[in-house]
Amino acid sequence: MTMAPPTDACRPGRVVLLGRRGFVASHLSRHLQSIGIAVTAVGKDEVDLTRPASVEELGARLEDTDTVVITSTLTPDKGRDVRTLMTNLVMAQHLCEVFDKRRCAHVIHLSSDAVYAGHTIPLDEDSSREPVDLYAVMHTAREMMLGSVLTARHVPFCVLRPVNIYGFGDSHNSYGPNRFIRQAFEDGRITVFGKGEERRCHLYIEDAVRLIAACIARRIAGRFNLAPPEAVTFRWIAETIRAACPFPVELEFKPRSAPTSHRPSTLTRVLRQLSHLGRPLDPTVHRTYAVAKLRRTFPDFHFTPMPEALHRYVALVQETRRSHAAAGQARV
Repeated sequence: MTMAPPTDACRPGRVVLLGRRGFVASHLSRHLQSIGIAVTAVGKDEVDLTRPASVEELGARLEDTDTVVITSTLTPDKGRDVRTLMTNLVMAQHLCEVFDKRRCAHVIHLSSDAVYAGHTIPLDEDSSREPVDLYAVMHTAREMMLGSVLTARHVPFCVLRPVNIYGFGDSHNSYGPNRFIRQAFEDGRITVFGKGEERRCHLYIEDAVRLIAACIARRIAGRFNLAPPEAVTFRWIAETIRAACPFPVELEFKPRSAPTSHRPSTLTRVLRQLSHLGRPLDPTVHRTYAVAKLRRTFPDFHFTPMPEALHRYVALVQETRRSHAAAGQARV
């Protein structure tokens, strides 16, 4: 489904997109241009948010009618350590100083569902935020920092907490569709941990940018989890990708060697489950979402069915690899 372009009454004067080469930023920029919304993408080479000078540099670029979309973040593949945490917080500090000095019309911050511990499901926007690692701490702190300044300035503030985003052009190689497709094409093998029985939600990049654009068009404020209503197992994802690939792909199952960021220790999980009487002990970690708020706010929005999205993703990778191979042969 294609979302209708915004009407003139609610069309933003301009979108200032903080981030230019990132996975989400690049897709969002193309999508906004395709529906007639003016966008200016600001990259690190123009305004480096880790530097104090960025406060004046970014402030000079903003206008009162701008919607600012913040995608600039050091992602987990860059590190989950203290240094990465502090760099991300410094970026947020400088943004807060910008918004304290320079007014704009609307701010959207791309956060993460990592802010939730996830031991009580399904998760909704009011679920307890209990960050379990420094990456989650960072997103929680950034939400609070930006919110405190923008609320005081009476600027509409929208926090979007997407689940794992997958699609063509991903550079993070996160466990799930992105890594599985990369493994299928590079190794002819997909590695799944355990039996692949954990159920998670995954968000297709094209759906992610349509939802962000809808928030821009209507100047939406508040907190939203960006998650499709259905959760699927990692094994189902791997098998769906294998079926979509035009070549043989082997599934390999490996024991889990260490807890993941969303997987508490066995003792912690058992104690949590015992604290909820009547709930059976379950050794797996599922992560599902209640999407009532998203449905109420965007009743005409429909997520791309995951089999269709995965087939598109595989086809794009196949086409790109074929084009690169042909170009290489042409150069020879």
